[in-house]
Amino acid sequence: MTSADPNQRRQLTTSERDLDVLTEELTGWLATKVDADAPPKVTSLTRPTAGGMSSTTLLFEAEWSENGQPAGGSFVARLAPEDSSFPVFEKYDLATQYAVIDGVAKATDLPLPPLCWLENDETVLGSPFFVMRRVDGRVPEDNPPYVFLGWLFDSTPEERYRLTRNTVEVIAKIHAIENPLGKFPMLDGEGSALRRHFDAQKAWYDWALARDGFRIPLLERAFEHLEATWPAETETVLSWGDARPGNIIFDGHDPVAVLDWEMAALGPRELDIAWTILIHRFFQDIATRFDQPGLPDYMRRSHVEAMYEEFTGHKPVDLDWYLLYAALRHGIVMGRVKRRMIHFGEDTDTADRDDYVMHRPLLEALLDGTYAWD
Repeated sequence: MTSADPNQRRQLTTSERDLDVLTEELTGWLATKVDADAPPKVTSLTRPTAGGMSSTTLLFEAEWSENGQPAGGSFVARLAPEDSSFPVFEKYDLATQYAVIDGVAKATDLPLPPLCWLENDETVLGSPFFVMRRVDGRVPEDNPPYVFLGWLFDSTPEERYRLTRNTVEVIAKIHAIENPLGKFPMLDGEGSALRRHFDAQKAWYDWALARDGFRIPLLERAFEHLEATWPAETETVLSWGDARPGNIIFDGHDPVAVLDWEMAALGPRELDIAWTILIHRFFQDIATRFDQPGLPDYMRRSHVEAMYEEFTGHKPVDLDWYLLYAALRHGIVMGRVKRRMIHFGEDTDTADRDDYVMHRPLLEALLDGTYAWD
């Protein structure tokens, strides 16, 4: 979401948990997980201002000694959202996220943050969580959007092209994991992978918006169009889900940590390819709406398609369908976020429910077949 001035960070509610209480609880819990000579110390507990709204992220330092030797380091804790936070997702399965990260780390050479502990007992911090080692670097920020300012905006076209290639290569390596159904059985189910994915989005839309009377005609029109133009089923791979540079930590323009697996699923390759293209166009269209140039040379559809085929030997198929599907999925996100911001007094309501979709013109143009890409 953007404010009247897109260059300003918008303050969004992510959690009501008290940091001092969390520090005390985390310290007591950590003492049960490490073989320390004395109780460990947890310090510098903070919430990153650039974190998302789907879960609570905590950054902290911890130190202890084992057999007289210093131990500890910098850590990240990811907590499932509490009910009072007006969650974006109906269910938040941290155990599955943890298993997916572990499986990807074992099956690829991709850089993933080292996992430390999974805690399913919600009484420890108020909800389940897992802890991993912190990886230093930089991320293209969403708030304020990278199309207006920041290190990616200040990079050269050649550097942004390199970052695009590196991102597409990450996606390609995820899709190259052999036997994804066997390695990630927790993501499998009845019927085709794409049908399950689509039906899950419809169920999410119903829970997030429609069930409470917040029906969005534009999203329902997109569901109907996609159903009527269903693509041929293709190979099933592990889909990263929220596949984009904003979920990668970079050293310079090279990936050093691949993050955020909450939307991981089994499905066609095009799910991730379309998502990373669409999310950039979402931000790029915001820039042009404010009469700013944005980054038209970055994450271009033609570049992403060509790079993916180069890395994998697979040419994306039915990408127009998947781009519309990505816009629909992001529309559900934006609709839920709009409701959430209204709930916390960060935004005001609108009589036109289609305006809950921040990228309404983009989605309308995709439906009408009039959206101009490169």
